[in-house]
Amino acid sequence: MVVRESGEGFVRAIEERSTGDLPDGDVLVRVRYSSLNYKDALSATGNRGVTRRYPHTPGIDAAGEVVESSAPEFQPGDVVTVTGYDLGMNVPGGWGEIIRVPADWVVPLPEGLTPETSMAVGTAGLTAALSVLEVTNAGTTLDRGDVLVTGATGGVGSFAVAILAQAGFCVIAATGKPDANSFLMDLGATEVIGREDVDGDPARPMLSGRWAAVVDTVGGPILAAALKSVQPRGVVTCCGLVADPELHTTVYPFILRGIRLIGVDCAECPIEIRHDLWTMLAGGWRVDGLAGMYRTVALEDVDAEVGRMLEGKSRGRVVVKHRE
Repeated sequence: MVVRESGEGFVRAIEERSTGDLPDGDVLVRVRYSSLNYKDALSATGNRGVTRRYPHTPGIDAAGEVVESSAPEFQPGDVVTVTGYDLGMNVPGGWGEIIRVPADWVVPLPEGLTPETSMAVGTAGLTAALSVLEVTNAGTTLDRGDVLVTGATGGVGSFAVAILAQAGFCVIAATGKPDANSFLMDLGATEVIGREDVDGDPARPMLSGRWAAVVDTVGGPILAAALKSVQPRGVVTCCGLVADPELHTTVYPFILRGIRLIGVDCAECPIEIRHDLWTMLAGGWRVDGLAGMYRTVALEDVDAEVGRMLEGKSRGRVVVKHRE
């Protein structure tokens, strides 16, 4: 799938390309599955903040088999996954059948996951797992109270709900989709609330402490309201900007309640932590009911899914399957 500039816009088409068009790298991977993420949707529509140069092939996630490798740790036939770094942003990504990447971007696929299910997890699941890891590392225990997840029907949000619930936390899922109640309850949410239940009074610098911790995936006013509503010594993780990249707040929650705001950047997550997260997601943090959290579509059908995502109509994960 190649995105090209055309007049004043951008067009997407499936094209035959040569491996000679790929950048230098240590490992050549035959991609079996990829996924659709918000960054992919932006890249696929010409967002220069994500992708600087076109023509370009999006796909920040990829899973498949090694074809060639100059790195001794990988051999032809090894089943691997590649997520994050610059894949799909400025390096041709998983919406192509072949990628070439540095060896230190590549992770052997752990037992318990297939190429398809690993892409159901993908960057979204890794980001959710990293967010939950930050919450638990900050000392949030089950007896502290409710944990809020915003943007709960999205890829990151839905995985965060499921992982937190499986860990035993009381999870409050916030969403702007009124028809998502059963979906989120099936993932393990204790309660589903609307965005308006999080907002509170924007004029007030502080709100009553409701949340032991917050996993925020949307940013903007929702994140600002969440910061005002965290219990003393609580923690808020943030990883998204779909609502707004700007954050308007005061220092009061930080200096009066001692709360912490932790940014979660999965794209540049060190490879050692990435190995650990994949192992956890294939084992103790493997999501029950994963099959109900994603849909698999052919590469030819990605166009419609890009539009749905940018219109805020996506739910769960979209896995992209290449031809056999």
